[in-house]
Amino acid sequence: MKQELKQAVLADMVEYQDNAIVSKTIIEKKTGTVTLFAFDQGQGLSEHTAPFDAMVHVLDGEVDIRISGNPYHLKQGEMIVMPADEPHALKAVKPFKMLLTMIKSK
Repeated sequence: MKQELKQAVLADMVEYQDNAIVSKTIIEKKTGTVTLFAFDQGQGLSEHTAPFDAMVHVLDGEVDIRISGNPYHLKQGEMIVMPADEPHALKAVKPFKMLLTMIKSK
C-alpha cells in the first residue's frame, strides 16, 4: 500500500501541554525513527544513553542539552547530534519543540 503524501509545518503537528512532554512519531522504521516533541517550560529528560546517534533540531523555543557533561544552549533553528552511547540530558528553558531523528545503525 502506498503511503499518502502530506505537506505540513512540523512545529504545528504537535501542541504544548501544561507541565508535560508530548510526542508524535512521524516515521518509524527498523533503520530509524523521526519523532516530534513538545516540552513545556521546565520539562526535560534525565541523563540517559542511546545505542544510536540522534539529531535534535529545535523547531521552537529554547533548550539546555548536556552531552557527556558538556552544556549546550539551543534555540529555534539550531541542531546538535547526540552521539551513540554518550550520556545526555535536556531541559526546556522555555517551552520548546524539537524534531528528533534517530538512525539505528553504527
